[in-house]
Amino acid sequence: MANIVNAERVGKSFGTRTLLDDVSLGLSSGDVVGVVGRNGDGKTTLLSILTGRLEPDAGSVTWASGASIGFLAQSDEFAPDASVRDVIVGGEPDHVWAANAITRGIVEHLLGDVPLDAAVADLSGGERRRTALVAVMLSGHDLIVLDEPTNHLDVEAVHWLAAHLNDLQRGGTALLIVSHDRWFLDAVCTRIWEVHDGRVDAYDGGYAAYVLARAERGRQAAANEARRQNLARKELAWLRRGAPARTSKPRFRIEAANALIADVPDPRDTLALKRFSVARLGKDVFDLEHVDVTLPDPDGGPARELFRDLNWSIGPGDRIGIVGVNGSGKSTLLRLLAHEQRPTRGRVKQGRTLRLAHLSQAVSELDDDERVLDSVNRLKRETRLATGEEASAAQLLEEFGFTGDRLVTRIGELSGGERRRLQLLRLLMHEPNVLLLDEPTNDLDIDTLTVVEDYLDTWPGTLIVVSHDRYFLERVIDVVYALLGDGRCVLLPGGVDAYLEHRRRITEAARQAAKPAPTASRAASTAAEQRRAKKELARLESQLHRLAERIDKLHAEMAAQASDYGRLAALQQQLDALSDERDELELAWLEAAEALEEAG
Repeated sequence: MANIVNAERVGKSFGTRTLLDDVSLGLSSGDVVGVVGRNGDGKTTLLSILTGRLEPDAGSVTWASGASIGFLAQSDEFAPDASVRDVIVGGEPDHVWAANAITRGIVEHLLGDVPLDAAVADLSGGERRRTALVAVMLSGHDLIVLDEPTNHLDVEAVHWLAAHLNDLQRGGTALLIVSHDRWFLDAVCTRIWEVHDGRVDAYDGGYAAYVLARAERGRQAAANEARRQNLARKELAWLRRGAPARTSKPRFRIEAANALIADVPDPRDTLALKRFSVARLGKDVFDLEHVDVTLPDPDGGPARELFRDLNWSIGPGDRIGIVGVNGSGKSTLLRLLAHEQRPTRGRVKQGRTLRLAHLSQAVSELDDDERVLDSVNRLKRETRLATGEEASAAQLLEEFGFTGDRLVTRIGELSGGERRRLQLLRLLMHEPNVLLLDEPTNDLDIDTLTVVEDYLDTWPGTLIVVSHDRYFLERVIDVVYALLGDGRCVLLPGGVDAYLEHRRRITEAARQAAKPAPTASRAASTAAEQRRAKKELARLESQLHRLAERIDKLHAEMAAQASDYGRLAALQQQLDALSDERDELELAWLEAAEALEEAG
C-alpha cells in the first residue's frame, strides 16, 4: 500500500502540559484508523499535526508527493456569502452533479432536508456540520480525516455513513477518525490509536478488538507488577537469610479473549433494579393520555403534527431508548414528560413520588464565573450512590475526569465535553429517581462514557434516553421505541436494527412511488431503446473479439521475432495502436451496457 503520511518522533506541548511525546506513526492507502482517548489528551492535536495545520515542537511529519488530504474539523469556516451548493459541488447545477450516482447518494442521505441554494450562514449548527462533511467526502481525497463526524447525525445517517466509508476504504481511500461513537468505530475501523499520557498505543481491529486487547494488556501489566513485587520480596528475604533455595521459573499463561470476560456478570440485575425502583417510585411514573402535539411552522406554512392520540404508560425501572429522524419530536417528547411543554391536546400525568432530572442538549444552566468544585459543593457535599455508599463531591468529580487544577477552573474556561460532563454530574448529585437524557453522549470521550454507563448499571430508576449513539443506547436501555414521523410512537422488539430496516423499506417505497408510471407509448419507446442497445452491444462485442484475435497474433509474432529489434519496434507500434482502439471500444461497450440497464 502507498504511504500517505508519516510522523517521526513528534512532540507537542502547550504550556507545561505535554500532549505528544516522541510519537512515531504512519498511514497508508486503505488504512482506517480510529483515534480514542480522554478529552484534552491530544486527539485533535494529533490530527492537526498529521494534516499540517499545526507544527510539532519536535520531530517531523512527511507527506507523499501529490497526496490530497481532506480534514473535517470540529469547527467549520465557510465564506460568509457562500451557498450550500457552492460549498459541496462548487456551484454546479443539479443536472451536472446529480449525474454521478455516488455524489447523488451522499447528498440525498446527508443533506436531503437542506435546500442547496440556501446560504450557509443561515443554517443551523447541525446543518452546517453536515454540509462540511459532504464537502470533504465529495472532494476525492487520498486521506480523509474526520473529527467527530457523527455529531448531529441520527442513527440512520450514522449507519449509512459507516457503509459508505467502508466502500471508500475498499477503493483505497485512507481514513483517520476521532469519534466517541463506539458502534461507528467498530463498524468502520481496522485499527485503533489510543492517545494518552503523551503516547499513542496502536491496536489491531475495531473498537471491540481494542477493548479486549487493552483488557489483556492491563491483565498482563497487573500480573507483571505482582511478579515484580514478589521478586522484590524474595530478594529482600535472600538479603536477610543468605542464598535462597533453588526455585522453578514462574510461568505465565495468556488467556484467550473470551476467558477475560467469562466470569464477568451481566451489567445489571434487571429484576433487582425493578424491585428497588417500585419501592422508590411507586407503581406510576408517566401516563400519556390521548396526547396530540402540533407545532406551527415559523415560515407560515402548514402546522407540523408530531404526535397524534398518543397513549403510553411508563412504569418504575423502565429503561427506554427513543430513536427517530431529526425533527420527529424526540426532544419534544422529553419536554412533555418533564412538564416543560404542554400538549396541544390530552394530558401527561407524573407520579407523586417522582424526582426528575432532565439533561437537555443545551448547557445554559451553568454559571461561567463559578469554579468547578464550588459548583458541585453548592449542591451537596456528599451524595448517596445507588450502591448505598456515600461519595464526596471531589470523589465524583474525579470519577468524571476532573482532577488537579481542573477542580478550580472557571466553568467558562471548560471545553464543551467538560461542560457536558459537569452538567450530567450536577444532575446526578440531586439523586433523581427518573432520568431524561437528551443526547447525553455529545462531546463526551469514551472513558467518560464508560464511567456513565457503569453508574447507570446500578442506578435504580426510570431511564429514558434519546441518542444517536447506538452503542450507548443498546448498552444502557432494555427496549427501543421509535418516532415514525406520522404521529405514532411504537415499540420495536428488534431494537435499532428493526428501526433501520423500517426506514429502509420506507425509503425504497418512496423511490418506487416517485417513478412515473409507464404509458403505452413510453413502454413501446423503452422496448425500442432496449433493442437498439442490445444491437450496439452485440456489434461492439464482435469488434472486441476480432481485435483480441489480432492482438494475440501480434504477441505470437513478437515472440517469434524476439531477436530482430527493428521488427519488434514496428510490431510494438502496431500493438500500441490496437490497444488504444481496444480501450475506446471497451469504453463504448460500458456506455452501451449502462444505456441498456437504464432502458430496462
